[in-house]
Amino acid sequence: MNKRKLAIIIFAVILLALFYYFDLGRFLTLAALKANRDGLAAFYAEHRLLTVLLFMAVYIVQTALSLPGAAILSLAFGAIFGAMRGTVYACLAASIGATCAFLATRYLLHDLVQRRFGGRLEKLNRELEERGLSYLLFLRLVPVFPFFLINLAAGLTRLPLRTFIIGTIVGIIPGGFVYCNAGASLATINALREVASFRVLGSFALLGLFALLPVIYGKIRGRARG
Repeated sequence: MNKRKLAIIIFAVILLALFYYFDLGRFLTLAALKANRDGLAAFYAEHRLLTVLLFMAVYIVQTALSLPGAAILSLAFGAIFGAMRGTVYACLAASIGATCAFLATRYLLHDLVQRRFGGRLEKLNRELEERGLSYLLFLRLVPVFPFFLINLAAGLTRLPLRTFIIGTIVGIIPGGFVYCNAGASLATINALREVASFRVLGSFALLGLFALLPVIYGKIRGRARG
């Protein structure tokens, strides 16, 4: 392993260690957000651009390092910036963080995985190169698949970077809006499970299935030609 890769790993480990050593996760709870909401709103009123940049920086780091607290951060964006602006800022930050995780995984591990399992993954790689956007949208929209795991797994394949970025930005907008919209009415929320109701999750799953329609059509057409 070269020095640059080793430096990236050490830097990430240090950030993770600091997060858990100082127990920063205590600030990423619903109770903490409610307790500090007024103070954050007052700070935003005086320092609008700085607040946006700080919030986005925190979200980018959280996503890039796969730390807990994404749902709380999305609620916070809605509570401080409003539903629409909060959605834009949160989705942009989450997409940047996800892309950082994707690129780091690809840089650190992609070649190793491809050398060892390239033959077994060849069919998957070809499929992702051709229809990767549909698959990624499905994975982003259906809330069954962990967000961070998708970032890391995608980096190990030959999924094009452009496809990853577009699929991530588009795929997380519905979920981002749901949480930011809920955050705009923070006082009415008593638990995170109240945000993602069964109806909301079902709607996301339906959108995910629609995203797979081009893949299904291509498979059927291919078999008909065969």
